[in-house]
Amino acid sequence: QVQLVESGGGLVQAGGSLRLSCAASGRTFSSYAMGWFRQAPGKEREFVAAISPSGSTTDYAISVKGRFTISRVNAKNTVSLQMNNLKPEDTAVYYCAAGSRPYYISRTAFGSWGQGTQVTVSS
Repeated sequence: QVQLVESGGGLVQAGGSLRLSCAASGRTFSSYAMGWFRQAPGKEREFVAAISPSGSTTDYAISVKGRFTISRVNAKNTVSLQMNNLKPEDTAVYYCAAGSRPYYISRTAFGSWGQGTQVTVSS
């Protein structure tokens, strides 16, 4: 079973930037896609971004495309989410997620989750 620990959340003004990181352990990191999801108060959890096992393929929700960048360093078992030009509507708890099938990327194929980190964007 994979363990995921997020860090890097916080409070930022609109237009600012934050970088989230996620450290993974417990299985072969480089064989699985990684992703980020978020959940705002009163809303369902939603997909934000995903990256393939090799890092060659990325996928973004339309609401964050062009502002957020997902990346990974397989040698360090880490995945990051660089968030630029943040908006108040980006306020949410952000969750790191690990793919449930090796060598496969899909917005719905995630089976392990971190504890979440709060991101708050003030207007």
